[in-house]
Amino acid sequence: MTEQDPSARTAFVLAGGGSLGAVEVGMLAALVEHGVDADFVVGASAGAINGAYFAGRPDTDGVAELAEIWRGLSRRDIFPISLVRGMLGLLSVGNHVAGSGRLRRLLAENLAYENLEEARLPVHVVATDLVTGMEVVLSSGSAVDAVLASASIPAIFPPVRMKGRYLADGGIANNTPISVACDLGATRAIVLPTGFACHIDAPPADTIGMALHAMSLLIARQLVVDLDRFAERIALHVAPPLCPLATSPMDFSRADELIERGADATRRWLDDGGLECSVIPPELRGHGHG
Repeated sequence: MTEQDPSARTAFVLAGGGSLGAVEVGMLAALVEHGVDADFVVGASAGAINGAYFAGRPDTDGVAELAEIWRGLSRRDIFPISLVRGMLGLLSVGNHVAGSGRLRRLLAENLAYENLEEARLPVHVVATDLVTGMEVVLSSGSAVDAVLASASIPAIFPPVRMKGRYLADGGIANNTPISVACDLGATRAIVLPTGFACHIDAPPADTIGMALHAMSLLIARQLVVDLDRFAERIALHVAPPLCPLATSPMDFSRADELIERGADATRRWLDDGGLECSVIPPELRGHGHG
């Protein structure tokens, strides 16, 4: 078990990353095994889905259930692309190419609470105001609506109307919301990144896969900048993302492998003193594999 400073206020900060969010489930499993507790959880996009579920059941059984949910997902469960809707979207008849009904049902069936403030751990979900571009932090109200908004990729899913705003993917404004954890009073942040597909021969061939891959590259670059920016304000500990990694953020068929690899890498990181030092994992920086 990891010794914790009783005066520290610890936030788990979970990044977005499409299907690569499965990696975070393995990371959470390793953290729970080592007795690492969070005082609150902050997440964006896929990280909001994982963070909200974990906040409702922040224990070994809860993480195991979350892993089973991920293992049962398919691309169609999350991205039910309709040919007709896709063509209409391209012709500017509508502003999205996929419905969010399946994702909404998935959230409604599996979240252990109705409103964010009812979770066992305080949970804060980051979304983006599609009119102003501003970051919106949701800490109360409908958990399903908040998480759905945070995970709604523009042009793919419709925005979610909440409190007079049109909200979409939190990854646009703040994909790895360390700044939110700081503003909420964290003295220590344990950051769970999803990484990016660093071991592919060519960019994804499909439109949505290409968009998500490009976003994951941007996310990794911005996370390095944010880690440098906040290093003096908060103790930062970043679990290492997987490397080499050849899985697309659209590929849900590899969830079991990603969960297991994420858990193993995080266990090694914890055993090697990952919570005693603050190091930016080299896997987050631009690199290739021949």
